[in-house]
Amino acid sequence: MTKDTFLQLADQILLLDGATGSNLMAAGMPRGVCTEEWVLSHKDVIQKLQKEYIEAGSQIIYAPTFGGNRCSLSLHNLQDQASQINHTLVSYSKEIAKGRAYVAGDITTSGKMMVPAGEMTYENAYEMYKEQAGYLVDAGVDLFAAETMINIEETLAAVDAVSSICDLPILCTMTVEADGSIFSGGNAVEAALALEAAGASAVGVNCSVGPDQLVSVIRNIHENVSIPVVAKPNAGMPSIDDQGHAVYNMTAEDFARHMKVLIENGASVIGGCCGTTPEFIRHTAQLIRSL
Repeated sequence: MTKDTFLQLADQILLLDGATGSNLMAAGMPRGVCTEEWVLSHKDVIQKLQKEYIEAGSQIIYAPTFGGNRCSLSLHNLQDQASQINHTLVSYSKEIAKGRAYVAGDITTSGKMMVPAGEMTYENAYEMYKEQAGYLVDAGVDLFAAETMINIEETLAAVDAVSSICDLPILCTMTVEADGSIFSGGNAVEAALALEAAGASAVGVNCSVGPDQLVSVIRNIHENVSIPVVAKPNAGMPSIDDQGHAVYNMTAEDFARHMKVLIENGASVIGGCCGTTPEFIRHTAQLIRSL
């Protein structure tokens, strides 16, 4: 996918997929395991989910490479298998997409705090992202999605790393509070402006909270940037049940209704995060058609 093609698609309403992790857990993935390793041996589960997303209307699906960077894999002693893991997981998504949807190489935070609060430097983050991005480009992704980011500088390192090896579009979404503040400092608008200047193809928010709490955040981003705005929120705010599981109570119909408000406030690349399912994407796709 070229950057021009992406902008043409986002000129309408571009529909992403929904949650991966919460659906994998519902399908039997234990808590605390390495998601990428579990998916490697459960190809049928991820492909069933992604097939349902495509049939529901997703135009872009995220390859299950979220934690496929060297730092995250090292927590499970899998860092030396990074190339194989990323290549194989992308192949799962490409096999199910079959030209019916684009496949995004999904990347996220290292899990380490950036200096001075922690030990991760811009240079180290850049090299980490450049390594994973190289594997993802070789595997044939159509674009990149840097999601659930919590630090502006680390996200800039991701954009710079991707841009250094290819000219594919990169979508950047921070996870923020309802007021737009970012966990490590700064806010969604500051991040959006910095990322647009660095060459991001789209900026916005994912995970965080439900769509009903992001209206002002999305509107403020839209009013300050000239590139597409991404909204990929959770299915509302979760409650924790007796077993310690997050329970999301927003219905697919309510989610789609609130996504309509986000579209009216400037979001043009939309999808779902934690707690959403193919049913949420189906209802959202129906809403888009009605618009």
